[in-house]
Amino acid sequence: MEITKTVQENFANLSLTGRLDTITAPELESELKELLPGVKELVLDFEKLEYISSAGLRVLLSAQKIMSKQGEMRITHVNETIMEIFEVTGFSDILTIQ
Repeated sequence: MEITKTVQENFANLSLTGRLDTITAPELESELKELLPGVKELVLDFEKLEYISSAGLRVLLSAQKIMSKQGEMRITHVNETIMEIFEVTGFSDILTIQ
């Protein structure tokens, strides 16, 4: 998985490419842990994300909990495969998906 990030003041945009799974989830988790303090708006761009596993979902849930206290988190450009995973797991009700 590749993470491309853009950070401006209290805004952060992370574009994910590839697979968010057991192997790559710790990388995203580490990136978010470093980035989230002080961020009021977090956008995760999933345009080039091909797959997400339960480990990836856990990282998203953790980020959502943090961001709900200090601002907002949005996920953009979700493809059908990942949207189906969000719907089956109930994440589509928890996350802000655009």
